[in-house]
Amino acid sequence: MLDLLANCWKIPELRKRIIFTMALLFLCRVAATVPCPGIDADQLGLLFKMIEKSAGSAGDQLAFGLNIFTGGALSKFAVATLGIMPYITASIIIQVLTPALPALQKLKRDGESGFQKINQLTRYLTLIVCAVQGYFVAVVMQNPGQLIQGAENLKIVTNPGVEFQIMTVIIVTCGTMILMWLGEQITEKGIGQGASLIITVGIIEQLPTACMSVYSKMRSSGDDNLTIVHVILLIVLFILVTAAVVAISLAVRRIPIQYARARATKSSMGNRSQASYFPLKVNYAGVMPIIFASALLMVPSLLIRFFSQSQVSLIADWRDAGYFKWILNNSGIFDYGTSGYMMLYAAMILGFCFFWVASQFNPSQVADDLNRSGAFVPGYRAGEETAKHIDWTMTRVTTAGAIFLTIISVLPMIFNNMSGSALSFSVANFFGGASLLIIVSVMLDTCQHIHTHIITYGGYEEQSLRRQRRRGHGEDPGDAPVVPSE
Repeated sequence: MLDLLANCWKIPELRKRIIFTMALLFLCRVAATVPCPGIDADQLGLLFKMIEKSAGSAGDQLAFGLNIFTGGALSKFAVATLGIMPYITASIIIQVLTPALPALQKLKRDGESGFQKINQLTRYLTLIVCAVQGYFVAVVMQNPGQLIQGAENLKIVTNPGVEFQIMTVIIVTCGTMILMWLGEQITEKGIGQGASLIITVGIIEQLPTACMSVYSKMRSSGDDNLTIVHVILLIVLFILVTAAVVAISLAVRRIPIQYARARATKSSMGNRSQASYFPLKVNYAGVMPIIFASALLMVPSLLIRFFSQSQVSLIADWRDAGYFKWILNNSGIFDYGTSGYMMLYAAMILGFCFFWVASQFNPSQVADDLNRSGAFVPGYRAGEETAKHIDWTMTRVTTAGAIFLTIISVLPMIFNNMSGSALSFSVANFFGGASLLIIVSVMLDTCQHIHTHIITYGGYEEQSLRRQRRRGHGEDPGDAPVVPSE
């Protein structure tokens, strides 16, 4: 890893890409600090202090989660309040609909031209998602009590009304589209996947705040203060959880395959045929099941809060009905961190892991691709038998990955419940869940991109230096860039 970082700056092309990426990420952070007009910053700060202390209801979870993924932009009500999340949401919708819609499947098979059309559809859908989410954010800022319990008396918007709503929708939509364009530029001219890097940098930006929260608890003299032993245990636990996430992110199940051409020429090559395999990722679904489960579990709590406070006569009649009273009395199961919530959360993550694999992974298509390339799985006939073997193997692999993902997802809640008021939710959030999975997966992907560029450009430059030395114009061999081997 140290060699990888050192070699980054020895290759001019890679150095330009890294500097370009860092410059655009800096612009993204600027967009997350410039506030929108018409907001009382003091009242907004009080709102997020309330959210930080409770983080229990669905409204608290929604606001807190959006604030993390936007890098704190929501707590400042900045131009980039929505962050890059509308673009990610639109991409997920297109990705989920592709297996179900023949038109999208055809575009996917059309190669580069189809990929460009899908990208254009994603951009149009991003505009729609931005308009909906921007309006929702504007309404909540005008009436924070509708979403956050205890915030009914806060006056965050100085001049509420339709004008503020229209202005907010336009500003935050433009902010998200700018972030989307910057992300595409990073992907094309920089290093790594632009949208993922923007989200990751926003999450990492919250880490100093979490560290300051731990430090303040160490300095406090109350019953919930932290000692140096607690901090050491926190660091060790963080390292262990991160190592486990790295391991499961890189884990694959290798299905051995052979090529008919290699088998035919095996005797002529002196039995030196290279072993090949088809990798199946253990955590194939990635962070998607966590996002789906979290979003769906927010809906019942938000609906219950809306119906319980609504003044509409028809809704009031429903509220007085016996079955609705029973729902209100048992609505605590949807409160974040309760045992009922964790059981529902775990069950939904397990289900969504298999749903995502079933919708995105096609074993029959994989078997056909292997057959067309002249490859086969030893011991299984090409076609349906190979597809069944791959499907059965993927099911077992997904089971292991789903169990691990469920454990990682509920760790922040368990940790937050065990610590009580000693640690805030912002600190517990870094001990698992979507935030840690996103950071680890994006960092691993970026390192892989850097390694690929080093092999590509570094190997070319090393050959150029060798040619120059032969002509007598080269430098000392020790000055040549070191290229790590595969």
